Amino acid sequence: MDVFACAGCGTELTAPVSRVALPAHTHHGGWEELHPPLMEPATYAVDPRPTGPPWRLWEEVGEDAAARQGVYAPVYSVSFGVRNRIVIAPGDSRSMALIPEKCEGYCQGVDGRAGPNLACEGCGRAVATRMDDCGLWQTVWLEPDAVVRRPSGLPAGPPPDWDELERAEHRVPPVEPDGSWSRRWEAAVGVALAHLVAATEDRPVTLPAGPVTELLGHAVGRYLPAGPDTRTVGLAGPGIRTPRPRPDVLLVPCHPLTGTPWRPPGDDAAVVPLDSGVWAYLAHPGETSPMPATGVLPDGVLRDDYPLPPRPRCPLTPRHRAFEYTLVGLPAIRAPRLRRYHDAYRS
Repeated sequence: MDVFACAGCGTELTAPVSRVALPAHTHHGGWEELHPPLMEPATYAVDPRPTGPPWRLWEEVGEDAAARQGVYAPVYSVSFGVRNRIVIAPGDSRSMALIPEKCEGYCQGVDGRAGPNLACEGCGRAVATRMDDCGLWQTVWLEPDAVVRRPSGLPAGPPPDWDELERAEHRVPPVEPDGSWSRRWEAAVGVALAHLVAATEDRPVTLPAGPVTELLGHAVGRYLPAGPDTRTVGLAGPGIRTPRPRPDVLLVPCHPLTGTPWRPPGDDAAVVPLDSGVWAYLAHPGETSPMPATGVLPDGVLRDDYPLPPRPRCPLTPRHRAFEYTLVGLPAIRAPRLRRYHDAYRS
C-alpha cells in the first residue's frame, strides 16, 4: 500500500491506500443531489485527463489545442487543469486543513472552482481539493505536483482481478433503495453509449435478449437510429461464454484494477467497455427469489412466479453529460459521420 505525502515538508496526507481503476461515474453525479464518497476506503485512482480550472472557451482554444487536452469535438469550454490528479475518499485524508477563501461552491458544499482548497498542516502549501457540493461525488483530489507517493510499509491485500466480478458484492443493482435508478448506472450507461456510438459509427444495433435489452434498450434507442443494416451487440467477459458467431460489438467489463477493457484471447474486433459492477449485474444477476429453497429445483432453474425485480416507473435514462464528456474524448469523433452525429445532438 502507498501513502501520499506533502512534496514540500514530507507530512503524510493520506492513510495507506491501494490503486484501483478510476470509476466511470467520477465526474457524473445527479443534479441537485448529495452523493456519498466516490472511492472505497483505502483506495485511490488517477485521472489521466486534464480536470478543473483554468477553463477556456472552445472558440478561444481552437481545435488543435483542444485535441492536445484530449477534447476532439466542440464543447463549451476546455479544461486546462492538471493531468494525473489523484482521487481518494475524504475519510482517507490526513493533516490537511481547508483554505477558507477557496471554499466556494454552488449550493450545499464546495466544488473546487477556485482551485486547491486544502492546505498541508505541516507547511501551509496548497496540496488538494475537497469537493462535496450538490451533484458531486464526495472526493479529495491530490495535486500531482504537490505530493509524493511513498510505500506505507503495510502489505496490500491481493489485487483485484477478473474473478472479483463473480462475487455477489461486486454487482451494482440498477435501482437505489429509494426506488430510483442508480446514479452509478445512469453515468455508466452514458459512458458505454458513447463508446457504442463510436464503435458502430452511428448505425442501428440489435441487443441480446434478456437483461441487456430490458435495462439498456430504451437508452440505446435514444442515442442510435432504428432501421436496417444493424450491428449485433452481445455480452461477453470473464466467466461467461462469448456468443457464437461473434457479435459485431461486445459489451465487456473494465478491469477493476487497471480499467483495461476485457477481450477474448486473440480478438481485436470492436468492444464497448462497461463499468465492471454494472457488467457483473448483467452477466451474473444471481438468485431472484425472496427466499431461495434448497433441494427442490436443479441448479440454475428458477420458478417463474417470483416477484419481478424493482423497476422505477420511467425507463433508465443515461446521464447525457457522461455521454458527451466521453464522446468528445474519443479520437474517433473526428470522423465525418460521427462529427455530424455529434453536431446534430449538440444543436
